[in-house]
Amino acid sequence: MPDSTLFKHLTASTIVTATCVLGLLYFGRDVLEPLALASILSLVLAPLIRTLRRVGLPQLPATLLSVVLAGTCVVGIGTILAFQLVAVTRDLPQYRAAIKSKVEKVREITERPFARLEAELSAVTPQFSPPPAPPVTVKRGTLTTAANQPLPVEVRAPRPTTRDALARILSWVLGPIGEAGLVLVLLVFILLEHESLRDRAIRLAGQAEIGRTVRALADATRGVSRFFLSQFIVNLTFGALIGAVLWAFGVPHALLWGALSGLMRFVPYLGIMAAGAMIAVFVAAIDPGWTLALSCLAVFVALELLVANVIEPKVYGHSSGLSPLAVIVSALFWGALWGPIGLLLSTPLTLCLVVAGRHVRALEPVTILLGEVPNVTHSQRFYQRVLSGDRRAIIEDARGYIARHGFARYCDQVLLPGLVLAVAEQRGNQLDSAQAEHIRATIADVATALTPVSAFPGNRRRQRVSLLDANVGAHLRKMREEKLGRWQGSLDVPARSVVLCAGLGTERDDILTELLVRTLREADIDARSTVVGAEQESPGPDAADLISTVFITYPVEATLAQWLDAAKDLHARLPNVLLVTIRLPFGEASVSQAVVQEHVDMVLRSFEESLAFVAPERTAQAA
Repeated sequence: MPDSTLFKHLTASTIVTATCVLGLLYFGRDVLEPLALASILSLVLAPLIRTLRRVGLPQLPATLLSVVLAGTCVVGIGTILAFQLVAVTRDLPQYRAAIKSKVEKVREITERPFARLEAELSAVTPQFSPPPAPPVTVKRGTLTTAANQPLPVEVRAPRPTTRDALARILSWVLGPIGEAGLVLVLLVFILLEHESLRDRAIRLAGQAEIGRTVRALADATRGVSRFFLSQFIVNLTFGALIGAVLWAFGVPHALLWGALSGLMRFVPYLGIMAAGAMIAVFVAAIDPGWTLALSCLAVFVALELLVANVIEPKVYGHSSGLSPLAVIVSALFWGALWGPIGLLLSTPLTLCLVVAGRHVRALEPVTILLGEVPNVTHSQRFYQRVLSGDRRAIIEDARGYIARHGFARYCDQVLLPGLVLAVAEQRGNQLDSAQAEHIRATIADVATALTPVSAFPGNRRRQRVSLLDANVGAHLRKMREEKLGRWQGSLDVPARSVVLCAGLGTERDDILTELLVRTLREADIDARSTVVGAEQESPGPDAADLISTVFITYPVEATLAQWLDAAKDLHARLPNVLLVTIRLPFGEASVSQAVVQEHVDMVLRSFEESLAFVAPERTAQAA
């Protein structure tokens, strides 16, 4: 497991610091909102500025030209959408009849079941008449009830004048315009001071953190900006497609709804749902029937699924780099802090924090909690599922991994490192006997499911693994022998076509030998196993001519003397056979390779190398 955990960082000072940061974000939103928006926009424009710089423009002209182009596009699109919105508002009265008809139909459909239920309940429920109202008496000068209570008085505010209405409109308009101007000024200065800001960040980090700071800034300015630009292009394309489809269906103001769809996609999840709902409601309002509205909604959903699951993974990866739950949580968090602006910036801000957490130790918990891929290796996930007994998930993941990379790499990268984790915890007395037996049974089930060579014929019931009578490797070898025979296959095979995997009979050697046999058999290589030094019947003197290569497990310090004797015995009995061993890059403290090389013909470093070593030899023999 990684050394850095969430609980390691969760101290009293951390909680106080986080509380102060949250307070600063909430109460300083008037200052931080435009600064954050300008920073995000600078990352969006960074690829365009780099392109102009490569063309030959200096920093200042490239920056100003990029800002002018972006501002012109925003103003132009905003003007067009404003006119479209005014046109929609002007055309709404002619759709009033259709809207009323649709509302009545929807109300009838939704209210009819409740009205029927209310009528049935009223028929069986006793009715209680309300008490009579007190009589009203008139006295001179006042109007009171019998209870001597005054009548309620309604206070109406004076009608606003034209001046008040203009002042309210100007205050409503000038606020966003002023904030947009502030963002524009900040954006220009951030882009112009890009190099200076980077140097200041490096200087603040200190001499010892220069490398990490440079990597973090490069990751943010290049990787994150590339993602934002790609997202902008994808959303623009999506909006154009929606507008074209609506125009083809004859929906009025298709440009407005296409632009709205593209803009709302920047708001995670909720934005695209709101855009689809608004389009469906508008189309339902303008069309007498329901066919056009349902057709537009179906096309909208189909395009969104296509873009989210096919286009986006090819353009900028599986997702934004955040887990789906993290996207929703970040939207709720930033929306609660900064309102609509926070909702719009939730994904970019959280993504920047996740990227920074890869390089800044204090933000590492953010990356672990919100990142798309947790900081867990395949082997660690495998071992966690072994402990929890989730065999089905292990087998499903293993089959997907093997389909892409093969069983040999699965053993090298997942299965064997996971077994090393189990051995380490067992030696540290962190596993009891029941857990150890459960782990061995799970390993046996996984190996049996992934390598069907060990499956029993017919419906014979598989034996359970027990610590009392067999280890995992011996159990799997016994299953294979019961299916393939005493010699694990026919002896009527071509000369030098058999690969023999040998071990010393320890639990470690048995599982390594058995997994290697299954790896080679998955590649249609006639691999068989044996225990060196064990009393067993010999297949005959001619069987030695069938063997081309012998794989012997790599020795450890505790069994070095026994291993040396086994190597000498194999050389003596099989003088014309290659003797190969595999030194895996994990496990117990192994013997120096210089000592081992004197007694074998070759030292390999993985099951994949072993498979590549044997397969060309078999191909040459077949030729």
